This record gives sequence, structure tokens and C-alpha cells, in this order.
Amino acid sequence: MLPGVGVFGTGSTARVLVPLLQAEGFEVHALWGQSEEEAGGLAKELGIPFHTSRSDDVLLHPNVHLVCIYIPPPMTRQIAVNALGIGKNVVCEKAATAVDSFKMVTAARYYPQLLSIVGNTLRFLPAFVAMRRLLMEGYVGEVQVCDVRVYGPSLLDRSYGWTCEELMGGGGLHTIGSTIIDLLSHLIGSRAHRVHGLLRTFLQQSGSICGIRRVTSDDFCFFQMLMGESGSGAGSGGVCCTVTLNFNMPGAFTHEVMVVGSAGRLVARGTELYGQRNGRDGEELLLGDSGWVGPEVPDMPPPHLRGLSSMVTALRHSFQAHDERRSWAREPVAMAPTFEDGLYVQTVVEAVKRSSRSGEWECVEVMTQEPDPNHNLCEALQRNKN
Repeated sequence: MLPGVGVFGTGSTARVLVPLLQAEGFEVHALWGQSEEEAGGLAKELGIPFHTSRSDDVLLHPNVHLVCIYIPPPMTRQIAVNALGIGKNVVCEKAATAVDSFKMVTAARYYPQLLSIVGNTLRFLPAFVAMRRLLMEGYVGEVQVCDVRVYGPSLLDRSYGWTCEELMGGGGLHTIGSTIIDLLSHLIGSRAHRVHGLLRTFLQQSGSICGIRRVTSDDFCFFQMLMGESGSGAGSGGVCCTVTLNFNMPGAFTHEVMVVGSAGRLVARGTELYGQRNGRDGEELLLGDSGWVGPEVPDMPPPHLRGLSSMVTALRHSFQAHDERRSWAREPVAMAPTFEDGLYVQTVVEAVKRSSRSGEWECVEVMTQEPDPNHNLCEALQRNKN
């Protein structure tokens, strides 16, 4: 039986998510926005009977059993943890920091019977589902190199907001790079242990962002990852991954993920998958674009849009398998990233940022316990004492 849904957010993702949920048979009962006016306008547009700017009104709504959270990253942790605490299933975007991610992991471990996944929709894109299957079947042989290129227009909002601030989760690395980090780990079945990165902010002010305000979030990012156990895989350092993100290029969105191995390569360009085995002339189309019948969303790249549609379908299959609204089957959403995956991804993001500041390779060490909030204060007092 499909659960009633409460949606947090009024941005481009929420605008396309609600119609997709409704098309799959979900009833969206409640919508949260940062203001009553914002929430009311979108609720009327999408036919949602209840709207509010108070998060508890959605979480405590008697008909809401699944909560979808697509809001600014600094707000994600609090709502996700509260939702799990009162028995709601949760699908949410990434948190702002590794500490926030760790708190979400802790909450999910307390309530293992509840659905708690991070909405990285690229895992559900048919091209990447096929790519992962072919990699497991040995199409490219031993994986050696992954190369990712994502180019597109600015990710900034028209007015000053969280997308402009690095500390609030803005920027290409956190917004798009995190989905790539998660995707590569999912595709090749291993995690990064060392990273090296470079971040730049070329557009620091604009016509609407001026005066004392400046953009601190990155619009260009290049980073490398060594994945797998050190001393295994290709050579002595595991699989070598390079990722280039450039959001200073108006026009069509470019999204290319290439995996090269000892026997060939696989390339996902947009929503299509190509492959070429060693010794063959030219690439072969392995999975074409089946066409998109839903609405076009200029602010959402096609791979993410179509992946979102596939994720909603998987959610329907998961909940339809049970008669109780809160119960779900694991198999249809088994490929979805868990909160533990979200913590790993945020750890890599923060390691890349450290590397950009230090100019050195940085190790990726996922936290196993929440840091003492007074740790930095104690260190400062100790330095002053000495």
C-alpha cells in the first residue's frame, strides 16, 4: 500500500518530484515552504491540500508516512532526524557537513525498520544501471581509470542565498560533485582513500549579488581520487579517478562518465551508454535515449531528471509490496544510497576542500563517533595558556 507523502521544499526538484509521485499513485498530502506565501503558491499549483511553513505540521500530519526532503542542506539534518524519530520513512538530499551526516546515520541506526535513503538519482538512471551490470560482467576487464566531466551554466540562484555560500553547502563540488563521488563508488564497488583537489570561484559578484556580499561557493572544481584498498587494483594505488566540474559555461548541460579498463571502456553521455572493447573499431551504442515524456525542467540536468523519475518508480514498487503503509521492501530500492553512503560522500567532499587549501593529497577517514563540540575551544584555551 502506498504511503501518504509530505514534501519539504519548493525548489525545482520539489516542483518536478510532486507530479512524478502523483503519476505513480502516491498521494501528496502536505507541502512545506520557508514562507506561507511560497508554500501556498506551489501547493495551489500542484493540487496539494495542505501547506505550511512549520516543519512539525508536516511531520505530525496523520496521513503522511513518507517524507521527501529537498531543502537547503543546513536544514536537512534536523528535519530528517526528527522525521525518523516519530516513525516516518525518509528520502532526503545531502546534509551540509560530515557532522550533520553522522547525526543522520545515528538516527537511521536507531530505526532500521524505517526507509532512510539519500536521493542521489544518478544511481537509478538506466544508463548507469546498465553500466554497473556490464562492469560486474567484465565488459572492461579490470577497472583502471574513471574520468568524469560535467559542464554547464551557473548553479547560483537569481538572488543571494545558500547556493552562494560554501559553508551552507553551495557550489559545484557539494551540489554535483557529491553525486559523482557516490556514483563512482557505486559503479566500481570501492571507496576513495586519498584525494587531491582544486576549487575556484570565478564569479564572485553579479548584477543581483553585489555590494558587501560575495559568492564563496565554487563554480570550478577539479579533483582526483584513488579508490580501493591501497596496494590493490590498477597498479599500487587502486583505481584512478579524475573529475572536472565547470559551471561557467552557458548553454547545453554536458554530463560524461567514462570507465576504462584492461579490456575496453564504457561511456555514459547524458542519458545514453556507449561501449568499446579493445581491438574493436569505434564505439557501439549499448543503451539509447528512450525519450522523456514528462515536463522539461531547465534547472535540472536530464540525467538527474530521468534518474529522479526512475527512483520514484522504485519507491512505488518498494511500498506496493506490503499492505501496511509504513512497510517497504528492500529489493526495489537496494541500489539507493544509505545515510552511511551520504556520510562517506560528505567526508570525501570535505577532504577535497582541505586539499584545495593545503595543495596536498588528503586521506579520507570516515568518522566513527561524533566529535566533541568543545574540542576547538579547548585547543584554543590550551594555546593561550602556553
